Amino acid sequence: MSLLNDSEKMSDPEPSAIKEEETEKPTDLTMKNDQTLHVSKSVTCDVCGKNFKCKRSLEFHSTIHTGEKPYTCTVCGKSFRQSAYLNQHMMIHTGEKPHKCDQCSKMFIKASELKDHRRVHTNEKPYSCSVCGKCFTHLQILKRHEVIHTGVKEFMCFACDKAFLTAGHLKRHLMIHTGEKPYKCSHCEMRFTRTESMKAHERIHTGEKPYKCSHCDMGFSRSESLKMHERIHTGEKPFKCSFCIMTFSRSESLKTHERIHTGEKPYGCSYCDSRFNLAKDLKIHERIHTGEKPYQCSYCEKRFSQLQNLKTHEMSHTGEKPFKCAFCEKQFTRSESLKAHMRIHIGDKPYSCSYCESTFSLSRDLKIHERTHTGEKPFTCDHCLKSFSQLSNLKQHMIVHTRENAHKCDQCDEAYSCASKLKAHLRVHTREKPHSCSECGQSFTLMYDLTEHQKSHTAEVSLEQDIEADDHC
Repeated sequence: MSLLNDSEKMSDPEPSAIKEEETEKPTDLTMKNDQTLHVSKSVTCDVCGKNFKCKRSLEFHSTIHTGEKPYTCTVCGKSFRQSAYLNQHMMIHTGEKPHKCDQCSKMFIKASELKDHRRVHTNEKPYSCSVCGKCFTHLQILKRHEVIHTGVKEFMCFACDKAFLTAGHLKRHLMIHTGEKPYKCSHCEMRFTRTESMKAHERIHTGEKPYKCSHCDMGFSRSESLKMHERIHTGEKPFKCSFCIMTFSRSESLKTHERIHTGEKPYGCSYCDSRFNLAKDLKIHERIHTGEKPYQCSYCEKRFSQLQNLKTHEMSHTGEKPFKCAFCEKQFTRSESLKAHMRIHIGDKPYSCSYCESTFSLSRDLKIHERTHTGEKPFTCDHCLKSFSQLSNLKQHMIVHTRENAHKCDQCDEAYSCASKLKAHLRVHTREKPHSCSECGQSFTLMYDLTEHQKSHTAEVSLEQDIEADDHC
């Protein structure tokens, strides 16, 4: 479909489309025309000195210098130097895409776009860097890449003095200051500063994943995502830390890691003075101030500020405990809990008391222990204002006020306020006597009974000492 009449197309062809006209049988007239054509090959541009085959080609070329764009779109008002360019542009408005890919049925306005697209399927990279040998699918990408080797950043931002390798990069950067997002998604209201970003976004709607992994069946909507994925198979980690020997598969991971060395924390909380290395950590932190809890349990009404906390919580409903101890049968819902538990088996006690020589496997045990030195009792009863150093002791104390005997014996009707008392009671039924006297070997059900018994040995020793003292008198 053509939106320009035939006469206009005839009068203004593309320079690349101009061909020598077919000649009839040789006559004096045609010979004269041939001589004219031969002379026209030496036509030169007065501005830049470029030579052209014919006068008409020179006329087309001259519009570059004059800025003349005589062909205007009737829909959006955009102007063009050539009628062919206008025809091509009009397809954006009509939706016409005459060039179809025979591999994935994707359609394009330009034949050159189809040619470039086919390289996605063939993995052809015909453009090679003369400095490092890296290959590219597009000539324009190669040109951008070659600027990296020169290191010259001649394009300066007038707003922030940041410099860029190419004019395109500067133009894209300026949109940050202006807020301009000229490219709109055809499926939703999202807007973008780059056509590439818009096209990649639109694949979310279409489900298209044209970039296929050569090692597995995975497909991706972005070439960058494919490149990063394939490093999983190849093990390639091209980004090396300038401070240590660590290497990374992604440049973003390297930048984040190097902040550990530099101490840089670019993400500042808008509510307090806290700063963070990662944007995601800032986002999670600010939920403390806002009270936002976007993650809701699918089993109950409880909500969480972090996704990981939700996953851990839901295990309490499902009973899942994926982290198993290698030394015993105990299992945990969190890897941190397993690591802490493993210290009990290996005897690792990394937490040292700052007041004495005691060491502990768990940080919480150290915290509780140090309260014996400081006298801190942060847990207070709401009924009598009695304070405790541990939350478990407060809970045990609260039973005094509620009179609740939650721990019931399954052998009789007895009930107790705490589990330890029930455990001691159950020995009446099992006849277990775990507490033995070191003097005579007699066993007892309760520690209290053993303690009382041992007093009899102490009394006997005191009596013998008194008798010996009387004999010496």
